[in-house]
Amino acid sequence: MTTLRIEPLSMPGVRLGDENPLPHFRNRVSDRPVICHSSLPDEKRRLLGWETGFRVLPYRMQDNYTRQREPVLYRTIILENEILKATFLPDLGGRLISLVHKPGNRELLARNPVFQPANLAIRNAWFSGGIEWNIGQVGHTFTTCAPLFAAAITGADGEPGLRMYEFERCKRLFWQIDFYLPPGSPWLIAHTRIANPNDTDTATYWWTNIAVPEGRNVRVLAPARKAIYADFSNDDYELAFGDLPNFPTLNGQDATYSLNADFANEFFFQPDETDLPWEAALDENGSGLSEVSTSRLRYRKLFCWGMHQGGAHWQEFLAPAGQPYIEIQAGLAPTQLHGLIMPARADWHWTQIFGLLQADAERVHSPDWNTAWQSADSAIRSRVTPQKMLEMDDIYGQRSDLPATEIIHLSSGWGALEMERRSGRAEPPVPVSFVFPKSTLGAEQAKWLALLRGGYLPEQPAFVSPGEWMVQDEWRDLLEASLKDTAKSNWFAWLHLGVMRLENFNVDGARTAWQASIQMKPSAWVWRNLAVLAQLQDNESETLDFLTRAWELDSLSGCFTLALAQEYLKALCAAKQFTQAQAVYSVLPLTLQKKDRIQILRGRIALELDDLEAVKQVLKCEYAIIREGETELSDIWFEMWYRRSQAQANPPLDEEAKARIRKLHPPPAHIDFRNISK
Repeated sequence: MTTLRIEPLSMPGVRLGDENPLPHFRNRVSDRPVICHSSLPDEKRRLLGWETGFRVLPYRMQDNYTRQREPVLYRTIILENEILKATFLPDLGGRLISLVHKPGNRELLARNPVFQPANLAIRNAWFSGGIEWNIGQVGHTFTTCAPLFAAAITGADGEPGLRMYEFERCKRLFWQIDFYLPPGSPWLIAHTRIANPNDTDTATYWWTNIAVPEGRNVRVLAPARKAIYADFSNDDYELAFGDLPNFPTLNGQDATYSLNADFANEFFFQPDETDLPWEAALDENGSGLSEVSTSRLRYRKLFCWGMHQGGAHWQEFLAPAGQPYIEIQAGLAPTQLHGLIMPARADWHWTQIFGLLQADAERVHSPDWNTAWQSADSAIRSRVTPQKMLEMDDIYGQRSDLPATEIIHLSSGWGALEMERRSGRAEPPVPVSFVFPKSTLGAEQAKWLALLRGGYLPEQPAFVSPGEWMVQDEWRDLLEASLKDTAKSNWFAWLHLGVMRLENFNVDGARTAWQASIQMKPSAWVWRNLAVLAQLQDNESETLDFLTRAWELDSLSGCFTLALAQEYLKALCAAKQFTQAQAVYSVLPLTLQKKDRIQILRGRIALELDDLEAVKQVLKCEYAIIREGETELSDIWFEMWYRRSQAQANPPLDEEAKARIRKLHPPPAHIDFRNISK
């Protein structure tokens, strides 16, 4: 018997806090440069780096959280049959946080017993554990720490199922996952759909990230003989192509055992020839989680944190000590740095299944790679065939447009706003499975409804947060048209138009819009955005001047916006105006002074002002918002020791002397976030 129910879950967690009100603009170069090793074949270089540069708007950054955990009550959705129990967190990206194989009471995933965000995603906040559904842009996903819609649906045999869905605002895509767990099924079935109901192609992205327990005898297998891996031999991240499982970058050790990596490592299996893509993480008994998919979701990946101090710290930073994990992942493109074109009006589907696999332990751990993966492949094919996967895909694909029986969890109002905008317009239809109740329309959407229905964007006070941003072309066209009428022109509308223009690479148009806004009413928001333009042109003095104006307006109004204070202090440090930076820090409210990024900047300021006692105090603390691979704290640590050593030595320290100091005085583990220890 299959059941679907909602249950509360209390666990230690942190509050995400207010989102960053400042727009973070996309990279001016939308294609990310990727260094390729000569071994990478031409066919694997196609679309490499295409449209993979940083891009987050219209979403805002989630960077205002701490490490002060407290009991938090979460709402979970549980789908369960006689064999499996699946637990989802609809408020946190629909994360599947637990998949229990009931006969042995075995948790198949790495289940994180806490919600502790860290700076690892596009919008900053990300948490480890379970299965994450990543769409839109490389860098996890925009909604990994945001709610999804959830609805009850009906399976092919009348059993309950679960649909999670949302409107992805950056690429204007609609996506859903229908989960089924038929009575007696040993597999959790996930039928995924991405719809592009627009008349233009778009770049998109999908990776299913699965966290599983790490262990000395855990081996990750997939039906591939070749892999694309990270080669660091030239002190750069190069993509190389080689035979599994022994890569030169690991000194010939077997990369499919994560404990062989002494640095944060990843590689991508290339199962180009198989008719049944899969991946499994199997322990010493040949047992563990396996996932299988239809062929559209072809590629697989292994990620591990590595057996060095920085990697160990990240593991303990994200989850309580003693519960290390690795990630096995499944994606649409050969690597996560490959672009992917989704054609206009395309509607993509695939089916993925998750469950316990038991294979021959001796064979899956054979030093002969072909013996190992083929043994697991045989075990999987004895339970599910390519034909069976295609049949499931057809059955659940036909059900993907059937209406839900009940919406059981609500998300934001942006989907409802998009449906309002599309109403009555000659645009391709949105699939009927995407239902966004008008009740979700709130204050943020009301502004844009006024533009849609009344032809203007309402003004608001300049000292109030500007709210969420909109960069979609259709909304820009409406706003451009409205501002041709001077009676509908106001500072707030010009602020938003400038954001839209710059995100669309129109630098001159953005400047014109923001200058018009300033002339109507000066605001910290516009001065800050003009500083962004100055920074794009490498004009340091103008950048600092505009940020100073923004800061003066913000502080005089008594707002003391955290994000603006951080950017201003960072700019002062970049200009080496450390005395002024210290003066700004000293007038901040105590609540802001204690914020992570402010404290780290204080450490840099104190270092440059030779206040080593203050530096020591900063380095004693633990910080929640350090970026993956960020070395600012360890850099400050080493620089502090360089200065101490320099005070006892006449000649300036050369690189050899600095290397000796780094070896003698490694950074404490709590401030070491390096991917590679050097």
